[in-house]
Amino acid sequence: MPSRASLNRPWPQASRKDFPLSDIFREVEEDVRRDKLVKFWKAYGDYLIALAALLIIGIAGWQLWQRYEARQRDAASTAFIAAQKINDPKAAAVAFADLAKTAPKGYALLARLEQAHSMLASGQRDGALALYKEIADQDKGGPGSVARLRLAWAQADTSSRADLESLLAPLREATSAWKPMADEILAYSDYRNNQIAKAAGEFAALANDANAPPQLRVRAKAMGDYLKQGAGKDFGTVPPPAPIPAPGAVAVPPAGAAATP
Repeated sequence: MPSRASLNRPWPQASRKDFPLSDIFREVEEDVRRDKLVKFWKAYGDYLIALAALLIIGIAGWQLWQRYEARQRDAASTAFIAAQKINDPKAAAVAFADLAKTAPKGYALLARLEQAHSMLASGQRDGALALYKEIADQDKGGPGSVARLRLAWAQADTSSRADLESLLAPLREATSAWKPMADEILAYSDYRNNQIAKAAGEFAALANDANAPPQLRVRAKAMGDYLKQGAGKDFGTVPPPAPIPAPGAVAVPPAGAAATP
């Protein structure tokens, strides 16, 4: 049992070191933050949960859409290659037309290009030219430029140079990668209109054009030399354009582009 003396002994006094004010303020701040967080969650918790759910659903939906588009591209590629193997141009035109209705945009443009080519090969000239013009007017990228070149080549034997210049104007800007191919058509037009000296100069310029595809330069040099030798006007007519390759990139002219894209 404690003695009277021990009971009368004063209790030790707490000092500031035992209860720093900073700790007290920190606890108060934490309580305030906790209260604010509880109030915030009660007010907006349901919205945050809904937002998180929508985000998860959105990511899952995007991944499903990407897979769907990949399957569509694979199917379109297979159908495009199959249509290219059809020997009958009229049947090929039908196959490409059907593909253009269901394929993704890029493949649809290429299918329409080949549809026009097949129509021209099967004697449906008016329809082919109309389709080429439609593609050229609607698309400002590679497929539209190819369509414009093919349309010009298809009319190179019958249209005036002025009409061809108007048609090819978008491709003849100084920075256009398609300019040498457009200039080749105009040089051919001058040749067909018996402007031999002018055509010879144009072909010679193309032969020395560093921006022209190598095969075009070789072709232009041969034509220029042919005309310088006093060749007459009877050079033949424009052959139909070769089919474009299976879908890849038609955004820029290939390095060895043929005279009839």
